[in-house]
Amino acid sequence: MDWDKLRIFHAVADAGSLTHAGEKLNLSQSAVSRQIRGLEEQLNTNLFHRHARGLILTEQGELLFDATAAMSKRLDTAAARIRDSEEEVFGELRVTTTTGFGTLWLAPRLPKLYEKYPDLKVDLMLEERVLDLPMREADVAIRMKEPSQADLVRKKLMMIKMCLYASPAYLAEHGTPQRLEDMSDHRLICQNTDSDQVNAGLQLVQQLMMYDVRSMLTVNNYFGVLQGVIHNLGIGVLPDYLIEDFPDLVQVLPDIESADVPVFLAYPEELRASKRVAAFKDFVQDEIITHRKHLRHRKNA
Repeated sequence: MDWDKLRIFHAVADAGSLTHAGEKLNLSQSAVSRQIRGLEEQLNTNLFHRHARGLILTEQGELLFDATAAMSKRLDTAAARIRDSEEEVFGELRVTTTTGFGTLWLAPRLPKLYEKYPDLKVDLMLEERVLDLPMREADVAIRMKEPSQADLVRKKLMMIKMCLYASPAYLAEHGTPQRLEDMSDHRLICQNTDSDQVNAGLQLVQQLMMYDVRSMLTVNNYFGVLQGVIHNLGIGVLPDYLIEDFPDLVQVLPDIESADVPVFLAYPEELRASKRVAAFKDFVQDEIITHRKHLRHRKNA
């Protein structure tokens, strides 16, 4: 098939209009129409339903559009990798991590990355589902366990724990528990046991629920748990990395904490030479070093 015809077809299907596609491609409407007609003749099928409000893809057109969309994405990726051989750091970087870590730790620190690399475009994908890096669903992942996928470069960033935190206002009104049995007198805020979360955090929640906790607020991510804690609703199970940015929170029952949870950064082997990936990796590692210093200072204080 003619690459030019496919490129024009993709633009028309994306725009839903010959005129709009022509404007985007700097072609006349008649030239775009001729190319589409030629492609339909070549394939011996209609790719569009002609409608008064525009063009609608036929079933065959949808099949071809899926193929051209995948081709376009691969070409964009190839172009980005070629640009990665240059000295400047720019272009799109797709980063995936959990909702909690992405909202509570990573996103607040991104201004420093943009300050250094203003032409970088970060697409931050926050979800608990593990995206397939070798299949290029994302470029870089930060996960709360070691990735199991093959052909990945991986680096352990730090270890975190799940601990109990409350606001000073909540403790002033309801008192501070001195032992686990006292949790029955308080509202527990935690992730729902059916939601995706690190196993260490789930085990801590299950341990706490054994102490006849009568009132609970469950949320499906740590950002929601934090909102409940800072609004004085109860005692929350939260990762210890957030204490740097929320220093007013009080750790409750400090001897009660989860097992260590490793935090890994990973990316496909084929992106080892990517300047964008290297810039992001160095940025995260520098922020981790600063984060550790703050935590040591707080602990010593």
